[in-house]
Amino acid sequence: MARLTPQEKKALSYEKDRRNTYGRNDKASRKAVPLRKRLVNRANRHDEQRRLRQAVGPPDEGGAEAAEAGLAGRRPKRWRKWADRPLREHVQRRVERRADDG
Repeated sequence: MARLTPQEKKALSYEKDRRNTYGRNDKASRKAVPLRKRLVNRANRHDEQRRLRQAVGPPDEGGAEAAEAGLAGRRPKRWRKWADRPLREHVQRRVERRADDG
């Protein structure tokens, strides 16, 4: 692999590096991402348990089918991370904001 010039390194950095622009402390993601995953999974588990509790009691084919249909018909909650902004876009926005303020 050929050596990169400083200009090539900087261009590659602008494309590959990312910056957190969500508006909160970037270090908080270490705790917030796992927390959000836990909360969504917990809500899904609680909803499944609530639906299954309705089928408790003497064996009833209609009740079992209704509970199974309720579980299968519900789409589980989801949570997804947002991608951070590429460094190039981040720097461009900062320059634009600086020009607007001045």
